[in-house]
Formats: sequence, structure tokens, C-alpha cells
Amino acid sequence: MRALLLAAGLGTRLRPLTETIPKCLVPIKGKPLLEIWLEGLTEAGVGPFLVNTHYLAGQVEDYVNSSQYRNVLTIANEPDLLGTAGTLMKNLDFFQGEDGMLIHADNYCLADLSAFQQAHRDRPNGCLMTMMTFRTNAPSACGIVELDDRGVVIGFHEKVINPPGNLANGAVYILSAQLLKYLEINLYTAQDFSVEIIGRFLGRIFSYETPESFIDIGMPESYLLANS
Repeated sequence: MRALLLAAGLGTRLRPLTETIPKCLVPIKGKPLLEIWLEGLTEAGVGPFLVNTHYLAGQVEDYVNSSQYRNVLTIANEPDLLGTAGTLMKNLDFFQGEDGMLIHADNYCLADLSAFQQAHRDRPNGCLMTMMTFRTNAPSACGIVELDDRGVVIGFHEKVINPPGNLANGAVYILSAQLLKYLEINLYTAQDFSVEIIGRFLGRIFSYETPESFIDIGMPESYLLANS
């Protein structure tokens, strides 16, 4: 299974750290965040990879070219940011007509990615994607999901006050080949995955809750937590 990792963000909330280093390369316990993702995905049999870049793109290219992943990773530089869905739409051919992962790579995630893939294979009939979820202590800062008794997403509340629960969208997805084909035909101009796509497919998104560490490192305090 191939994986597209979204890694082009500016990381403005982590300044001054991200004034000199792209967010995807900030170190967690001495290891670049992107490397943690690539290690976990490789161990789970995922690859090859496509990584989009924008801010301080040269540093990401230098990292990739000197890494063990240089032969299985392609960089897609974006002079102008395309958006989370825009990057996906531009690179649909990368998945070669098969199921694939879409990952917001600015999270520190120790989830069992093999179990995630198995959950996708076992998803209920009619579900076109599988979303990784996690429990959060800051639900109003996340996209909170509501599930039916099958674990299918039937409600989605993006960063609202007093959301109904604390089960959050981890912005890590497995997209079926059927969904990717639909997007290519019907939603090719979409730019924001959460806003323009998730809401359209409520009732057709399976969920996989990881019990392992899952931390959005976008804030200094959460970055420190990931390093603790």
C-alpha cells in the first residue's frame, strides 16, 4: 500500500523552533518526525511514499536524499500550497488504482499501522475509507467524530465549542480505490479534505481507534509532551 504524507505546513504555532526547521523535521527524542512516520510505515509493509513540501523545502529534500528512504520516496514540491485535498487530487496517479494512505504527517503517532490496515480490510460493506481516531484531552481543538454501533462515522464536528465527546479524527486515512476514482471524477477541484470530503461521506467512513500515543505537536506544550 502506498502512502501520501502531507508535510508542507508552515508550523507557525511552533515558532521560533520552526523558523529554521520545517515542522516535519522537528526532532522527537532526537529523531525527525518524518523519519518516525517512515519507520513505522515501512515496518507495517507500507510504501513507496510521496511527500509534499513547501516551507523550507530544501531541508526536506536534503534529509530525504541522505536517508535510507531515498529510493522509495518521491517529493512533490508545491510553490503554492494546494490544500490537504488539493495535494491528493494532484497526485491521484501515485496510488496506481489501488487503496492508499493519506497522512497528515505533523502528528506524533505510535499507532499499530498493521492493525489499522487490517481494520480497513475488515470494514463494513459500503465504507469507502477508514479513519484513524484517538482520545483527546482538548476536544474543542480537534475534529470530533460520532460513531454508530458498527464504528462507522455518522457525525463530524470540526473544532467546535462543547463537541459531543472526545474521540478525535487523527487525519490519517486509508482511502479505497473506489473512493479515489470517485474523487477523480467528481471532486477534483476540492482543496480541504476535512471540509469538502469527510462531510460528504458520513455513513461511509469506518473508524479505527488507536490506544497508542497520538499527539498533535503543533503547540509548544504538546511538542514538549511528545518529547517527555
